Amino acid sequence: MKRRQVLLGAALAAGASFHFPAPAVARGLRELTMVTDWPEGPGLFASARRLAQSIGMATGGRLRIEVLPSGALVRPFETFDAVEAGIADMFHSHTSYFEEKSSAFHFYSALPFGFTANEMLAWVRFGGGQELWDRLSANFHIKPFLCCNTGTQMGGWFVNEIKFVEDFSGLRYRMAGLGAEVFRRLGAIVILLPAADIVQSLQSGAIEACEWGGPWIDTVMGLHTAARYYYYPGWHEPGAAVALGINKSVWESLAPEDQQVIEITATNEYAISLAEFNTNNARALQQLRAEGVIHIQGFNEEILRSLARISSDVVTEAASGDKLSREIHESYLTFRDQIVDWSNISESTYIGIRMLR
Repeated sequence: MKRRQVLLGAALAAGASFHFPAPAVARGLRELTMVTDWPEGPGLFASARRLAQSIGMATGGRLRIEVLPSGALVRPFETFDAVEAGIADMFHSHTSYFEEKSSAFHFYSALPFGFTANEMLAWVRFGGGQELWDRLSANFHIKPFLCCNTGTQMGGWFVNEIKFVEDFSGLRYRMAGLGAEVFRRLGAIVILLPAADIVQSLQSGAIEACEWGGPWIDTVMGLHTAARYYYYPGWHEPGAAVALGINKSVWESLAPEDQQVIEITATNEYAISLAEFNTNNARALQQLRAEGVIHIQGFNEEILRSLARISSDVVTEAASGDKLSREIHESYLTFRDQIVDWSNISESTYIGIRMLR
């Protein structure tokens, strides 16, 4: 059975519950539903809920958004389908989950050895990325915005130590995005699991390694109880962006002032979430070091060079499918050449000298 058929079949009976009560409509109120791919808790789900609350407050209560955790209305990773089909009004998710729609969606989540969080926002807002994203998403009746970023992540949790490139061969690994394809080309067996299943899968031996979101939400989830080795850097998701996707009919039905509120509030939440992740990641990493149980170590240079070389091929291939994907890739590369030069002589150089005495 097709995915959309499953979604529609599961939601048709409850569909009437998503119509706005007549008194609310008469008062100019809108009650909207946001589906997410996150379990309830701090970090990603909390960011989605904060975004919804901020939109409600900024519109004086005209827009009321109910935020649902993963699996509450539709199955994990089917949030895009739900919004496209009109079962839900908006989603809060990582667009790499929807690569079957178009591999170009990877460019708006995270690319291996790609943009940091600040660089991603710069490209989307001021480098032409939003216009291309609008064109891509319009094919699926969706209006997209950046609304959250975890910042640079860690490289992942491993049950066993990784010393050589060959250690990835046969490794059962949970990962999303194009980084998953990089590991497949090194011989790993890569699968995508929803967040709620990761810890149990590590504990049972179903997987031997995984990545999620950084020290803060990784430890909240309990990954540090299921694996001993924690590697960095997060080469696969150097600035993992999360998108707010709104059903195009819903978006076009909103008043211009409410559209503007959503755009501004989403960008504001992007900044707030990044600050929150950076703060709590620093605290969680410090706590892990203090406990002294987890081995926190970097991938060696040989491994990183192999990952970088394969990543370049994987990203190029992901953009080769159609004209629009190639346009997005070209825009990304053009902006990358500009921003990397600036990043290298500004933030990177400064970070390198900051501890000089």
